[in-house]
Amino acid sequence: METQKTFNLAVVGATGAVGKEMLKTLERLQFPVKSILPLSSKRSAGSKIIFQGEEVEVKEATPEAFEGIDLALFSAGGSVSKALAPEAVKRGAIVVDNTSAFRMDPDVPLVVPEVNPDHLEDHNGIISNPNCSTIQMVAALEPVRKAFGLKKIIVSTYQAVSGAGADAIDEMYAQSKDVIEGKATEANLLPVSGDKKHYQIAYNAIPQIDLFQDNGYTFEEMKMINETKKITGDADLQVAATCVRLPIETGHSESVFFEVTQEGVTTEELFSVLEKADGVTVMDNPKEQLYPMAVDAAGKDDVFVGRIRKDLDNDKGFHCWIVSDNLLKGAALNSVQIAQTLVKKGLLK
Repeated sequence: METQKTFNLAVVGATGAVGKEMLKTLERLQFPVKSILPLSSKRSAGSKIIFQGEEVEVKEATPEAFEGIDLALFSAGGSVSKALAPEAVKRGAIVVDNTSAFRMDPDVPLVVPEVNPDHLEDHNGIISNPNCSTIQMVAALEPVRKAFGLKKIIVSTYQAVSGAGADAIDEMYAQSKDVIEGKATEANLLPVSGDKKHYQIAYNAIPQIDLFQDNGYTFEEMKMINETKKITGDADLQVAATCVRLPIETGHSESVFFEVTQEGVTTEELFSVLEKADGVTVMDNPKEQLYPMAVDAAGKDDVFVGRIRKDLDNDKGFHCWIVSDNLLKGAALNSVQIAQTLVKKGLLK
């Protein structure tokens, strides 16, 4: 009997929220790991992580660290990926990058394994993990597009604070405590730490995620628009997005209007297609008040879809509500699923 091949892995950003989730997910899904190398900034180097019951020291992420590495999962910010991902590739590693650094590079596949696994075959060493809010939307809508065609998507997101990092979660809780105690709140991070103004997220909704672009859309909104077109391979698909941050720790929610191209599609047909889709769970029973919520999706792998209904004025239009754990399917899990698909296709040597 042939023994399973195992691989030398590096996780860049191993001490961050997504990096920790990547390590947990590799362990949970029993990825064939020969050795694990947790990498981080100089500041976090020397700390320890536990992987498969063993204590492993975190090393500094440098070009030389990738010698002998087969696969490197990156989640340490775009500037780190731009500097180090090509260095990892030079040394023979395949990189799965969870930042926006390479997503719109025409030579880099942007992959959700349930949607476009065939795009992996065209990689040149780097594969991009899409934006968290894009992943859950395309995972839910691609089965619909394949079955009935898709002309237009209008999405409004309700995004969790964990998408902005661990410090933003801490700030949300500190602000909530201050509000309850009648104290003034302090805001230093949201909507964007590097922007001019910062606003309280506790008991608030902030209609800005990432920096504004010249066209009036934020970078997060443009990511959803451009990435959806790239993943589906449909440049004519009409996509508009409004991205909002809410005081929720984990789990992004999305209200989505979509218009199919086929005539006479029924809600029942949509249900049937979505119930058979990989990685999608339909939770939809208005009589029982059953629909997906962020608190229920947290810690779960699937993308959850509910509130599926036909538009009252447009026969080809439908509405739905999509929820997923942004640290899992939106980041760590999708990265590990890309790695699993590379192994399955024999693309990871």
